[in-house]
Amino acid sequence: ALQADSSISPLPHLEAKIRQTHSLARLLTKYAEQLLQEYVQHQGDPFGLPGFSPPRLPVAGLSAPAPGHAGLPLPERLRLDAAALDALAPLLDVVRRRQAELNPRAPRLLRHLEDAARQARALGAAVEAVLAALGAEPGGPRPEPAAVAAAASAAAAGVFSAKVLGLRVCGLYGEWVSRAEADLGPLVPGGPT
Repeated sequence: ALQADSSISPLPHLEAKIRQTHSLARLLTKYAEQLLQEYVQHQGDPFGLPGFSPPRLPVAGLSAPAPGHAGLPLPERLRLDAAALDALAPLLDVVRRRQAELNPRAPRLLRHLEDAARQARALGAAVEAVLAALGAEPGGPRPEPAAVAAAASAAAAGVFSAKVLGLRVCGLYGEWVSRAEADLGPLVPGGPT
């Protein structure tokens, strides 16, 4: 009987991994929305005021999902998702450290930023595991320490730019987890094709 078990195809395992990773992405999409709202609440005016449009600060080593992302082959999209999530983790750490100085009395926000960094790492690793299980090539290079250093110096530049950087990083976190959820969707058995 044991020999029969060893010949079972790895498909159920892969399906379980895909379901798990998709569920994690869906959960984190909700958490990311809450994190962004909570972040804005703690930044004071003009953040959170109707009509306030923060400058779109570039974040070194990371950009929003490209408009043509959905048209790329699936393995390529998943590679981009995993790389972005990987880059987000240290950036969320930078934001948390700066917020600890600016908002020391916001332990919940600091804890949620810490959780987000950990969750970005976990989802990035899970997406890479799905890629590997699908037989796709692993992702590209890891985020450069230089990109994280650039974000850290931007965060240290001044209070307003530190707050804008944090807003941008929290926003990008939301965009990429939501993107990963959408990209994994067609792989889920019985899910949208």
